[in-house]
Parts: sequence; structure tokens; C-alpha cells
Amino acid sequence: MSTLTTLLVANRGEIACRVMRTAKAMGLTTVAVHSAIDRDARHSREADIRVDLGGSKATDSYLQIDKLIAAAQCSGAQAIHPGYGFLSENAGFARAIEAAGLIFLGPPASAIDAMGSKSAAKALMKTAGVPLVPGYHGDAQDLDTFRAACERIGYPVLLKATAGGGGKGMKVVEHVSQLAEALASAQREALSSFGNGQMLVEKYLLKPRHVEIQVFADQHGHCLYLNERDCSIQRRHQKVVEEAPAPGLSVEQRKAMGEAAVRAAQAIGYVGAGTVEFLLDARGDFFFMEMNTRLQVEHPVTEAITGLDLVAWQIRVAQGEALPITQEQVPLVGHAIEVRLYAEDPTNDFLPATGHLALYRESAPGPGRRVDSGVEQGDNISPFYDPMLGKLIAWGEDREQARLRLLGMLDEFAIGGLKTNLGFLRRIIGHPAFADAELDTGFIPRYQDELLPEAGELGDEFWQAAAAAFMQSLPPSDGPWADKRGFRAGLPAEVSLHLSCNGQDRLVTQAAQAPQLRGEQLLIEQQGLRRSHLAVRHGHTVYLRWDGEMRGVSLFDPIAAVEANQSHQGGLTAPMNGSIVRVLVEVGQPVEAGTQLVVLEAMKMEHSIRAPQAGVVKALFCQEGEMVAEGCTLVELETAG
Repeated sequence: MSTLTTLLVANRGEIACRVMRTAKAMGLTTVAVHSAIDRDARHSREADIRVDLGGSKATDSYLQIDKLIAAAQCSGAQAIHPGYGFLSENAGFARAIEAAGLIFLGPPASAIDAMGSKSAAKALMKTAGVPLVPGYHGDAQDLDTFRAACERIGYPVLLKATAGGGGKGMKVVEHVSQLAEALASAQREALSSFGNGQMLVEKYLLKPRHVEIQVFADQHGHCLYLNERDCSIQRRHQKVVEEAPAPGLSVEQRKAMGEAAVRAAQAIGYVGAGTVEFLLDARGDFFFMEMNTRLQVEHPVTEAITGLDLVAWQIRVAQGEALPITQEQVPLVGHAIEVRLYAEDPTNDFLPATGHLALYRESAPGPGRRVDSGVEQGDNISPFYDPMLGKLIAWGEDREQARLRLLGMLDEFAIGGLKTNLGFLRRIIGHPAFADAELDTGFIPRYQDELLPEAGELGDEFWQAAAAAFMQSLPPSDGPWADKRGFRAGLPAEVSLHLSCNGQDRLVTQAAQAPQLRGEQLLIEQQGLRRSHLAVRHGHTVYLRWDGEMRGVSLFDPIAAVEANQSHQGGLTAPMNGSIVRVLVEVGQPVEAGTQLVVLEAMKMEHSIRAPQAGVVKALFCQEGEMVAEGCTLVELETAG
């Protein structure tokens, strides 16, 4: 085998940046591939060589096997790292790489075949004696078969894509009346994300913990487990917080789950990094969920407690090197917690957000602090890909030190220009139940009122602070504003501003005794206490951190407000940029409240537009396959009465 000098990363975003970081540290030349949309994305900018795949959607770029092989060949790359998602668990991709004489930094195609299908993996685990959750994993995919299986299993049930992961192609069904719609939607999501619409169904367990084992195997028959991760805190079956080791897991449980995971890997001749995922119930029993035959999003917490670089291990193992340590030598030092930072709106069912990153500042580096990100200030977030911006990882000598360190990192992060889950993450990590390690997959729904508080009216103190930040951050010679910053003899120096923030507006009179802006810190004194709030101006907007959220403040534009209101009257609008995958109604059709009208796909997830009340479809402004922008009217309803 020739010496590896050049590595192509067949992915994008933070994982591509993270893989290239290790590759460069090992002296390798890095090659990025990118779609037309990602031409100037961060992963493309950071690579030594970049290859344009064309297209915008993943199906036209990152999922094109022939284009990826050609990119490796023309750039001189001897190996391809698939990252996660996209083609990382595609056996055909692994075989194509091998056929082209290249190195695939993943397991053999046969292992992907064995574990890439959740149904096949369940059968393997049953043979190996690993407990399984009751379910149906057969080939028949018709509605009647699933209806019968669900009746046998008992509701609630969980539909899952056999070839999937990351919450895509996954639906909870509470009642038989929801099954047909949920099954059809899950199949479409699975087909769009993985090119395979095959589904399975399992009993939906109540209050389970999601605990996974990191395994690693070399080409010489050695396999070990690198401890475990708890990934129980999730929304829409997508992990939000991950930590290692799993709080409360005994040494005996770790050993039992780890050895079961190793048996699973060895049974299929596994090579490289993989993760075996289990559901752990309150009694300490564990059930096999699936095996992910790739590097996981949450691998940094494992790296933090072991001191190992898993990407470096992948590169060395793929070249035939043996694992450098034995099971007894696997370290477990301290505790690490990771959160996933998404461009999404937690207050609107976590709908993905798109737009311009006008402000993006990461927390300061330091001991026990790590940020893996795929964006920089000024980047645009498109509707075509997963909305994750990056990950914040904190390590501490114990869990509480890691938790407090992560809180500090979240407090330092600043993002403006589009909605994110930054404040939501801060509320999770700061919640007393999280501090007490009260972990299960129902954590977010259980504490929803505290984690997702309803947006109230912004108070007088906020508007006074916003006005001060807005006025004092203006350049000294900013036209007509310059005079309003000055002192008027015999009168208090004051100015009135009509400001807008998060759909609210207020006419604010700013007096001389206003809070003072020093640099980018707004100092507010009350009852002898001074507190500072980050205030950053970008163009005509000031981003002010208030109650843990970065809030964009600008001058109120009454004409734009009227036009926006008029454009939404009588119509149901797109909640985000995306593609119309289904139009389910016709003009003139009567509909009941809750009827599904249009299905929109954005960032590989489907979102239904439903009738808010009974009425008649008056007009349609979209068609299947069409790209639509956030806020544009899709359907006009004429309501009864």
C-alpha cells in the first residue's frame, strides 16, 4: 500500500473542518469537496485543495459517488474520509472507493451492510443474545403490515428508517389514526436522506436513557471499547446534549455493555470507529438500538475523557496499523459534556433557520474548552443541509466542573442575524434537574415550560438599555444623529428613538443618565450593582445580550411593518426556506382544522403546513418540486363564516 499523503473529506461543515484539523497535524494534504452553494464555506476555505461538485442539493453534490471518486483521483488523494451523514454508512460508496484503489476511512462494506440496516442488525443482535426492544423488522412495507405489527406491539410505537440516523425518517405514533400519515412521511424523509425508504417499527419505551458505546477495531482482530456516552437529552429524536461517562453507570454495567458492543463489532469483522447504541431503562436493563458504522457527532466527549484522537486512529488503522493500547489501558479521566449548536427556532417547534450570520463569536479557548464549528461570521446558512453550526465541549475533573465550564462557554458565545438554540442550550445546562443528572429522553418535554418559556413583552429596562446601546454605538459623525448626541444648555440631553426587536417596538426617550457603553460592554447600575451586557453593532443593527439571548435591535420601519402584515393576511406562509415535496389539496377543496395542506422539506426534515381552522382552499401559490422562501404565501384559505 502506498504511503498516505493526501486525504479527501467527503463531507461539509464542522465535521469536515474537524477531520482536516487532525489530517493537517499529521502532515497530510487536505482536499475539500463542495456544492455550488458551499463554494466559499468554511470547510472549503480551510482545505489545501478544493473541488467543486456543482449543484445545490445534497443529491446533486455530496451524494454523487462518481463525482467524489473523480475528485479524489484528480486531486491526488489516496484516501477518503466520509465524515458522518451523507454517504458515511453507504456500502456502495465504500465498495466504489475500494474499486478505485483508494482507502476508505471506515469499516469494510460488508460491515456496513450488516449494521447499516437496522433490521439486519436486530437479527444479528438476537443471534448474539443481546436483548432487543419488541418490534417489527421485516421486509414487507405496506400499511396493513405495519398496522398489524403496531397492534401486536401496542401503542405508542416508533417508526424508524432502517438505513437512517440523526432523527431523520423517525416518527412517534400514539394512535392508529396517525399511522398512515406518519409512515408515508417517514418513508419520504428516509428516501430523501439515505436513498432507502425501508422502515421498521418498535415499541416506544417510556423514560429510557440513551447510552452508547464507542468501539474501535483494527485489521488484526483487536477490538476494544472506549467507555460510553449518555445522549439522552434529545428533541425530535435528535441528540442535543451528550456526555461521557454516563452519570450513574456502574463499573459492572459499563463492562457488560462494552463487552456486548465488542461482540457485535467482532461478529461482523468490524474495522475502525463505530458506535453501538443502547436504551437503558430505570432497572438497569439495556436493549440494543442500532450500530452506527462511522464516527459520531459526539466523539469529542470520548476524546476528552480518554485523551485520544479518534480521527488519527482512523487514519492509522486504515493504513494497517494495530491499536496502540489494550482494553485495560483505556483511560477514563474526568467528565465531558457537549452541546450541539443549531440554526433553528426553539420557540417554533425547532424549525430550521436560514440566513446571514451577521454576528458570530465563539467562546474563548482555554483548558477544558473546545469548539468544533463549521461556520464563521459573515457566512450564509442555506436550507439545503443539516442546520448544525457546531459543538461546544467542556471537560472537567468531575461532572459539575464540566457543567459550570460549559455554562461559561455558552455565556460567552454571541450569534446574531438568525435564530439559534443558544439560549435553549444555556437553560438546559443551567437547569437544576440537569445538574442533578436527571437524564432520560423525556427531559425536554418534561421541563418544556422552563426550557422554552413563552416570549413576553420586553420591559422598560431592556428598551432603555437598547436605546443606550443603539445611540452610543453610532459613529461620532453619523449624519443627523451627531447633533442628538450632544448636550443642550438648560435642558437634559435626550433623544427619542422608535426601536424594534423580535416583532415588538417601542418609542424610547433616552436621557443623559443612560447606561454607559464602554467598548462593547453596556454597563447598567442598579442599587449599587453594576452589570455588563455585550452590545455589538453591525450595520444598522445592534445585538444586545439580554437574559441570555442575543437580541437584534434596529430602528422601527412602519412602512415595512405594514407591508409584512399585509403580505401574510389570509395566507399560510412558508416557515423557512425549503422545497415543496407534496401539495395535498386543490383549489375549491373544503378542509377541516388540522388538515395537512402542503409538505415542505428543509435541511433534510419534513414540515407540514396545516389548516389552522376549517375553510375552503381559495388559492395555491406553490407546486411540488418548487423552492420557496421563508414568509412567502403557499396557500390561501377562505374560512367558514
